[in-house]
Amino acid sequence: MIEDDEQRNEEQAPDEQPEGTPEEQQASEQEAPEEAAPSEGGSPERGVGEGAPPEEALSEDAATEDDTPAAEQASDEPRAEGRESAPARQDGGKEDVVPGAELDPIAIEPERELDAEERARREAEEEERLRRERELIGDVDEAPVAAKPAKLEGDASYAATGKRKSSVARVILRQGSGNIEVNKRTLEEYFPRSYLQSVAKQPLTQTGYDGNVDVRIRVHGGGISGQAAAVRHGIARALTEVDPALRPELKRRGMLTRDARVKERRKAGLKKARKRPQFSKR
Repeated sequence: MIEDDEQRNEEQAPDEQPEGTPEEQQASEQEAPEEAAPSEGGSPERGVGEGAPPEEALSEDAATEDDTPAAEQASDEPRAEGRESAPARQDGGKEDVVPGAELDPIAIEPERELDAEERARREAEEEERLRRERELIGDVDEAPVAAKPAKLEGDASYAATGKRKSSVARVILRQGSGNIEVNKRTLEEYFPRSYLQSVAKQPLTQTGYDGNVDVRIRVHGGGISGQAAAVRHGIARALTEVDPALRPELKRRGMLTRDARVKERRKAGLKKARKRPQFSKR
């Protein structure tokens, strides 16, 4: 059996021929060593392009590096829109820019001129405030308008009416020692607040009649603040009857002007003067 197999192999061996022509076999043998040779700087297992970067890859990297500053500049341009670039200092840095320096200034409307009544009212309020502060700290009041008040005759009396909001005060002046009676009570008892007392006595204090006349007052209507203003209005009017020369100064200080600011009346269908009930659809 072994001999038969050897004879069969020998018969088949001469018949087998190598694939391809002799020229193709020589070309394949020459290409095989070149593929197996390692490239410079690389391992034998790498290919030709893996050892050293090709020229195309180098050109792409250089292009990205060149484009990077341009991209940053393009991204910075929208941020710089709407504001000027900061001026550069001589030492190389940037000067400090005040926030909002590029904004337009706000136009301030000129103050309107006040009329005589409004100016007198503000002056009177300021004087009342200063007087109240001086009374609290115990300072002496300012010099009166009339340095030498006129003396009243023995039995003469001067009557006047003062008003404020819904308060009405009837005032009678007589010669005396400075007693003030309001609804048959003293001024301090009827007006417990020192501010209201100073408001009621303001015409007497400013004209110098504070300790020279007796005042009898009947007042009704409104609140205590409105009644004090009505008393001041009535006393100022009565003093103009005593000495007409006091009228310009009292008028300038707003004591002869009837303050017409009154609470607006409630209207039918409304909660208050102008407040409406909430609308309900259902």
